[in-house]
Order: sequence, then structure tokens, then C-alpha cells
Amino acid sequence: MNRRILAVDVGGGTQDILVYDESQPVENNYKMILPSQTTVLARKIKKLTGDKKAIFLEGHLMGGGPCVRALKLHLSRNLQVYSTPQAAKTIKDNLEKVEKMGVVIRDKAPEGAVPLSLGDINLEALQNLMDNFEIEMPEKFAVAVQDHGESPEMSNRLFRFKHWENFIKGGGNLTDLAYYQVPSYLTRMKSVQQIVPDSLLMDTCTAAVWGALEDEYVASHREKGLTLVNLGNQHTLAVLLKGSRIYGLFEHHTGIMSPSELNSFLNKLKSGVLTHQEVFDSGGHGCYISKDYEGSFDFTAVTGPQRHLARELGYYQAAPYGDMMLSGCFGLVAAALALENEGN
Repeated sequence: MNRRILAVDVGGGTQDILVYDESQPVENNYKMILPSQTTVLARKIKKLTGDKKAIFLEGHLMGGGPCVRALKLHLSRNLQVYSTPQAAKTIKDNLEKVEKMGVVIRDKAPEGAVPLSLGDINLEALQNLMDNFEIEMPEKFAVAVQDHGESPEMSNRLFRFKHWENFIKGGGNLTDLAYYQVPSYLTRMKSVQQIVPDSLLMDTCTAAVWGALEDEYVASHREKGLTLVNLGNQHTLAVLLKGSRIYGLFEHHTGIMSPSELNSFLNKLKSGVLTHQEVFDSGGHGCYISKDYEGSFDFTAVTGPQRHLARELGYYQAAPYGDMMLSGCFGLVAAALALENEGN
């Protein structure tokens, strides 16, 4: 059978979409760059703020960012926000803190409040788009979102990085970062699976790592060892990779790193001397390097929408299939196919 996969890489600003069809060259697969659902929701909230309407949030936990900022603005205008408990976790995991912000938690919309449905994937909109262009919707879905994990009482930076540390201590195998069975604490991913059952889930950062390896020049350094960097709009992830194993990584916030600081972190990471505390104290998530760190990781490849920040550093600019913006989608497909092959 001809394999077809709908890959959706959900970012803070855009959702990047690939309709993978193995019967066609990848360059001829249908591709779209659309506003992410949090961006769409933020625009709807801003219109309701202008109309001075009360809002009722329902549906699923999803990515925050733009929509949460719009909700805070709405509340600051003395306009009411109501929410179901599940949808309210989009704002914060701790519902007591959500209520202290002024959000009223309830199960049903009060009279006069405008309902807004939350979720990182809008299946109805995607289906309508496919129908309008006579594209058959693939049966398989692969989705990437950035999931900090549920941590109502703990710093989400520390909680997210504990996830990375446990992954490396567990062997650091790339395929362990692609989930059909999502860990219970990755609640954003589990919410996506409620919308799209049986879908493959990955973190956006690791989907980009997988995708960068679809660049043939990057892949040629894989067995010797290399450093891969994803400069996303919000987060930067750099990994030490050899074969299919990650030996170390650090994660930071893209917007607060200068090119020189990025270069310093990368050099220390490659030398095996970058510390968790150094990254965390500078506003990042942290760093972890395996105790059996070995090999040369000098070759460095960069991908992601903010890769221009590393242009003057002289690192290779990865562009799988000539399209950097679809790196995450290419990674989702590569992971899905790899897991399928493992199962055969």
C-alpha cells in the first residue's frame, strides 16, 4: 500500500504541514505554513476584547504563548474569562493560580459568554482545507508540539529538563523520543491524541533534529558524530549525536541568547564541559552530558526559523529537501517510518 502521513509541526507562531505521499518525490508533496492554533485563538480573543464580550474557554489543553497573552490583556480590561478545568490548564497547570488571575473555572458557559474551542489541532479546518483542494486526508497523523510536562508545583524549566536528562540516562536513542504511548506527564501531547487518536507525537525540538538528519550532507557526518542545533522561534536545542544516540544536549530560550553566547555554549557542549547550572542561571532550561560521552562532535549543523542568528558563526545551514521550514515535518515522517520498520 502507498503510505501517506499528515505531519503537523505546531510552533508558537506557525503550524507547518506536510502531506507525505511516498509515491511522489518529497519535493512534490503538498506543504503549508499556516498560523498556529494559539495564534488563531489569540486573534479571536483580541476581537472579543474589542467588542467587550465575556469569553468561555472549552475543549483541550493546548500551547499557550500568544493566546495566554491575549487572555491576560482581556482580563486587564475588566472583562470576564470563564473556562473548563481542562482548557484552563493551557494557562497554567495549577488551577488555583489560574483562578487568582481572575479566570472563573466552571463546566458550562454562562449566558452571554462567547465559547472558544481550544486544541493544537483543528481537524475540521484541516478537513475543509483538504476537501477544498481535492486532497484525500491521510489516515495516519504525526504531530509535534512543545510539551513542558505537567508541573503544578515545580519550575517548568526544571521539569522539562528532567525529562531530557532521564532520556539520555536511559540510553539517548532517537526513536525513544517518538511516542505512540505518551508518558502521562506530557499532557499537551496526550491532549493532541484525544483529538487525533493513534497519532505519533514528538516534541518540536526533537522533530527538528530528526528532520535535519534528512539533509544528505548532515547525514554523512552521522556515524562519526556531529552537533545539531535547532534555533526555534522560542526555544533552542543543541544535541551531541552519534549514530542514533544523543550523548548530551542543552536547551535555552532563543530570544535571550546573543550569537556570541550561543557560540560559547556550543563550544563548551562539544568539549563536554558545559554545566547545567551555567545554562539555567542564564535563563535557559539546562544541560546534561552523558558520563560515557565520547567521540568528535566538531561538525555543527543548524536548522530552525531563527537560524540566521548563527549565520556569522560559520555553521552549516541544514535544509532537508531544500525546505528548512518543514524540517520538523520531515522529522515526524522519518520517525514514523523508522518505527514502522522496527515493527516489521
